[in-house]
Amino acid sequence: MTPRRGVLITGASRGIGAALAKALAAEGVDLTLVARDAGSLEQVAAACRERGAEVGILCCDTRDRDRLRGLLLERDAACPIDLVVANAGVALETGDDAAVAEASYGEVEVNLLGSLNTILPLVPAMRGRGRGQLAVVSSLAAFAPLPDSPGYSASKAALAVYGLALRDRLAPSGIRVNVICPGYIDTDMGSRYRGWRPFLMSADKAAARIVRGLERNRAVIAFPQPLALVAQLSTLVPEPVRRLGLSGFRFTIDRH
Repeated sequence: MTPRRGVLITGASRGIGAALAKALAAEGVDLTLVARDAGSLEQVAAACRERGAEVGILCCDTRDRDRLRGLLLERDAACPIDLVVANAGVALETGDDAAVAEASYGEVEVNLLGSLNTILPLVPAMRGRGRGQLAVVSSLAAFAPLPDSPGYSASKAALAVYGLALRDRLAPSGIRVNVICPGYIDTDMGSRYRGWRPFLMSADKAAARIVRGLERNRAVIAFPQPLALVAQLSTLVPEPVRRLGLSGFRFTIDRH
C-alpha cells in the first residue's frame, strides 16, 4: 500500500498559500491548512478535497508559539507530516518613521518568528523518521533590501539565512530545507502595494514554480528569473549603484 503524504501549509487561506494547497492537493495527500480565517480556510479546503486530498484545518496565529506547537505535534502524531511550507507572512503599512517602526516589529514577529514557530517543532519527529522537507517563504527583498520597508526586508533576509543554515545542519538527517524567494505576486496582500511591480506573476504560476523547485530540492527557489538575477547581483555592486538601481522601486503599502 502506497503511504500517504502529509503536507502542512501556513497562511493557506489566500494568496500563495491557497494556490500551493490546490497545487499539492491530490489522491493520497493529507493536507493540513493553517491560518486565522476559518471561513476562508474552509473554502480552500473544499477546493482541495475536490482534487482528492484529505484536508484538516487549524485556525491559529503563527505568533502563538505554544499553541501552534501543540497543534503541530498533535497533527503529526495523527498523520506524519512530510512537507511543511511556512508561508504565513505580512507586509505592513508604510509611511512615516513611527509607522515603519511599528511595521518592523510586526513583520519580524510574523515573517521570521512565526516561520520558526512552524518548522522547528517538527524537526525532532522528522529526524526520528529520517526524512522530511521544510520550506520557508522568504522574498527577493532578502537580496535587495527595500528602504520603504526595512522590517519586511530584514525579516525575509533573516529567514533566508536561517533556512540555508538549517539546510546544511539537517541534511545528514535526511531532512531537506528550501528557501522560497518570490518576486511580485498578484495577491490580496500585493494589491495594497502602491508602486512599480515588474514581472508581476499570478499566485497559481508562483505555486507551480515552487512545487517544481521543491521536487528538485533547490536550496533557493527564486523567481521570476530576470528579477531574481537583478536582486541577487545587487548585493555585489557598490552602494551608489545599488541605490540608483533601487530608486525605481519606491512604494507605499496601504493599511489593511
